[in-house]
Amino acid sequence: MTTPPPFATGVGVLDRSVAILDCVESNPMGTTELARTLGLTISTAHRLATALVAHGLLRRDPSGCFHLGPRFATSALAETARPVLTELGAEVGESVQLWVRRADHRLCVVCVESTEELRASQPVGSLLPLPLGSAAQALLGERNPDGHGWVESVQARAPGVGSVSAPVHLHGQVVAAVSLAAPLQRLRPSPGRRFGTAVLTAARRVEDALARPPEPG
Repeated sequence: MTTPPPFATGVGVLDRSVAILDCVESNPMGTTELARTLGLTISTAHRLATALVAHGLLRRDPSGCFHLGPRFATSALAETARPVLTELGAEVGESVQLWVRRADHRLCVVCVESTEELRASQPVGSLLPLPLGSAAQALLGERNPDGHGWVESVQARAPGVGSVSAPVHLHGQVVAAVSLAAPLQRLRPSPGRRFGTAVLTAARRVEDALARPPEPG
């Protein structure tokens, strides 16, 4: 018999999905334990948990246990990254953003504008389709063929604009991308060769900050 989740709405798939989130919030567990705890079949638990992973609501660790996913941490991620991106923007003089994935789109959650009159930027809340642009490539896990930790794009999404981006990892998964975008005339000889190291360094600093234990309140 299936154990109903608290505050059941009668929308079965939603109630079961929320019950899974409630379970792993307090006690990360694998598919079999989820099924046993909630009275679901293993196939149903696996199907729902896998869908929640795809939407960023869950993540799965190497042992197979599910945890709350990166979507729940977007606000904290943005606050952690903002001072790093502010320093990066001041250093390079170009617009920089932090992007996270939302299904088949990417969402801008931090933007530091260039002070140049001619600039390339996207305001916070911008939602752009994947896979165009270096930020999209970084979020999708694409790698530079030369082995660099950054990826670049030239006029992939907008004429006259180039960008270079680096992924931000948490628990071994890509949770965001630090990106720099600018008019092509200021990106010679290429976006990556001009600014790739600075962008990659910023992404690693965000990772280090995310991994740091919170200070006691």
